[in-house]
Amino acid sequence: MELGSVSAAHGSVESGTMAGVGKCILVTGPPGVGKTTLIMRICENLKLSNPSIKLQGFYSQEIRQGGERVGFEVVTLDGRRARLASSTISSPESRQWPAVGKYKVDIASFESLVLPELKIREDTGLFIVDEVGKMELFSSYFFPAILNILQSNIPLLATVPIPKFGKDIPAVVRLKNHPGAAIFTLDKSNRDVMKDRIYPQLAGRSREAYKNGACNFLKES
Repeated sequence: MELGSVSAAHGSVESGTMAGVGKCILVTGPPGVGKTTLIMRICENLKLSNPSIKLQGFYSQEIRQGGERVGFEVVTLDGRRARLASSTISSPESRQWPAVGKYKVDIASFESLVLPELKIREDTGLFIVDEVGKMELFSSYFFPAILNILQSNIPLLATVPIPKFGKDIPAVVRLKNHPGAAIFTLDKSNRDVMKDRIYPQLAGRSREAYKNGACNFLKES
């Protein structure tokens, strides 16, 4: 099947070759539409259906003070946290950090938590990455770790931002063009049913299949 898109009442999906669908599942949509919530609901369902499955990765969430957003943090699936970006920090060190708008990106903090979570292990069942965005990509090690996952047989479930002014981030373009990519566009009208479209693509793979894929990849590496 040629790379294309399919629109339905429940949303739109763009997918690569049928054989690869499900290996690289990308969720996109405007800020605040519920991408992180969707990812976490899928994780919860996977753990309920297969308690032994090993999920690795992280999600991002806002840091708020007095009702105002002052930054972002990354959180591993077992609850460990690290700062991703802040609008209030003013240390001499932070003056050298890259910025996205008013937020200074703490690359060292991000890498210390996230990079170990993206290492392939024999019992890894699925990688969760929320998100592959501009802040995260300031790390020169982050995207190579994503590409390493794609070279293994372990599925990746990730969120990516919508194109800004019609232009995608180059790294996001590479993910979307991956032969095993399936792209789900989330909006307010389909967010309640999108979980039922993505979950079966992941639940259909057994823990043994995940593990064998990781073992083979590690042997070849």
